[in-house]
Order: sequence, then structure tokens, then C-alpha cells
Amino acid sequence: MSSGWLARGRLIPVNDIAVDLGTANTLVHVKGEGIVLNEPSVVAVERGSRRIKGIGLEAKRMLGRTPEGIEAVRPLKDGVIADVDVTEMMLHHFLKQATAKRFFRVKPRVVVGVPSGITELERRAVRSSAKAAGARAVYMVAEPMAAAIGVGLPVETPTGNMVIDIGGGTTEIAVIALSGIVSNTSIRVGGDKLDTSLVTFLRKNYNLLIGEPTAEAIKVQIGSAFEAGDERGMDVKGRDLVSGIPKTVSVHSQETRECLQEPIQAIVEAVRRALEITPPELSSDIADRGIVMTGGGALLRGLDRLLQYETNLPIHLDEEPLTCVVRGAGRILDDMTKYRGVLET
Repeated sequence: MSSGWLARGRLIPVNDIAVDLGTANTLVHVKGEGIVLNEPSVVAVERGSRRIKGIGLEAKRMLGRTPEGIEAVRPLKDGVIADVDVTEMMLHHFLKQATAKRFFRVKPRVVVGVPSGITELERRAVRSSAKAAGARAVYMVAEPMAAAIGVGLPVETPTGNMVIDIGGGTTEIAVIALSGIVSNTSIRVGGDKLDTSLVTFLRKNYNLLIGEPTAEAIKVQIGSAFEAGDERGMDVKGRDLVSGIPKTVSVHSQETRECLQEPIQAIVEAVRRALEITPPELSSDIADRGIVMTGGGALLRGLDRLLQYETNLPIHLDEEPLTCVVRGAGRILDDMTKYRGVLET
């Protein structure tokens, strides 16, 4: 039994856990309680020994600021596990953290949301790290499927539902019916690619070198995909590539829209491709019901309006797109018999 105690002097029993193992963030949902952990998928390690120096938010604060002997790494890149050992340690740490003040009557079942194109090696890494953290059984669910369940779509019916899940590393577009993915398009373009485009743009146009966290701040504050009328500007601080001295430049939302065109067009093209390979009977359902957008990348201003303009279909943006996958995995835990068909053991 865990030693963590709550104010009332008792431990909370835990039955089952749901996890969204994302490129940008990892979220943990405990059955009966909701989301108990939402941390960046970042690990700080010592270069030589590979000893862990920090995980999650603590490690994210170190991005671009570490001394020579330490590096802050993202073990998941482009929606796939780039460093199996570090991912295993990170997942183990997050599960321990989420269950520190709770005890298990029996070992918990764990449902993990994973990218639909995950390899067998990556599946083994997810399974072994969850087992090492004390899981009795590990189930996996494709992220677009979990996102669809999270937003409340009737995935078990014959009606076609289309989901666009834009994460940090990948954009996954799936047409779902009868508890299965009928057609699936996945591209390695997501929030991280948008950040990289902003870094490149400022280097080329302003001779200004910025880091990932600054690029992300620009994207969140003034980034947009479609002209919405409320144009914004912000001051960006970085290092002058010519003089090497810190400098500040003013950037406008119109400039960011132009520099983000390439990755955004890649997403639009992927949506078109997914619609082209959808069976005609399901296409008519999608024309009636529209497309649901989930994932952190869906928060980019004007992206829903751009997709609506390009496809002529209704686009629905979930109120909390960042938590759709873990909410869906949580719903699967609540009714395992109903959703048995969507799980991979």
C-alpha cells in the first residue's frame, strides 16, 4: 500500500487508470476522479550517465536553458517513441505521481491512447512501462478513436464519424463506424512543425534566433490560420545572428499566418485525402454531421474556419480539445464491455 496520506487521514482507492501519451503532453485520468495529471512530455537527463534530472514541467522549464552536462529531451517525436528507455522512465514516473496518494485494492487496469501508426516495438515499450508502474493489464486505443469517444460520438453505430486529431507531432484523420477505423490518414505534421516554421521565419526575415518555448508562445498568442479580423502583434526577444547580442523585434499575426502556410496546407491536403478514400455511404453521413476537431493543434486561431472554407463541411471544435483523448480513454474504463471492440490488448 502507498504511504501517501490525505488531509482526512485516509488513502483513496484506485481501480483503473487512463493515459494519453502525447508528443507534447502526457495526461493521466483516474477512474472516478477525472484528470489528475497533465504534464509536458519532457525529460532532463545527464549527457554521459543518462541519469534523470527532471521530468515533466520541471524539465520543460529547462528546454533551451541547460548547462553542457544536461540535456532536456522529448522522448516522443512526431507521434512516435524516439527513445524507448526514457519514455519508459517518464511513463513510470507519471503513473507513480498520479497514484502516490492512492492505493490499489487490486492492481489497476491501464488504458493508453497511442498514435494509430505505432510499431510493435513501441507497443512493447508502452506495455512494459505501464506494467513496471504496477498495472495488472494494459490496453491500447488509437488516439483518433479515443478522441471520438471523448467528444461523445456514437462510435459503435454504423453512422460515419470523422475526427481530426492535431497533436504535437502528428495529425491523425480517421473515419469511424461500428467501433472501428474505416479509413485513416496520418501525417507527421502537428504543433511542433508550426513552432519550427516560426523559428525558421524569424531566422530568415529578422536574423533572430529563438528557442522552442518562444516559438510556442508566438503561436499561442498571435498565430492564426485564417484572417479573422482581429490582427495582433507582439514583441519577440532572441539573439541577433549578426551581432550575437540579444534583441527584440515586433512580429505581426499576418506574418505568422504566411509562415505557417506550409504545415497548415499539409493538414488541409491530408483532410482532402481522407475524404477521398472514405466509402460513399459514410461520406453522406459526414456531409450531414460534419467533422470534429480535437488535439492541442486545433486551438490555432482560424484553423476550423479554414477547414470549413476548404471542405464546405461543418467543423465542430471541442470545448477542451487538449483532453479529448484521455477523456475518451476514461470513458472506455467506465464501460469496458461496450468499448471492448476498440481496444488492443
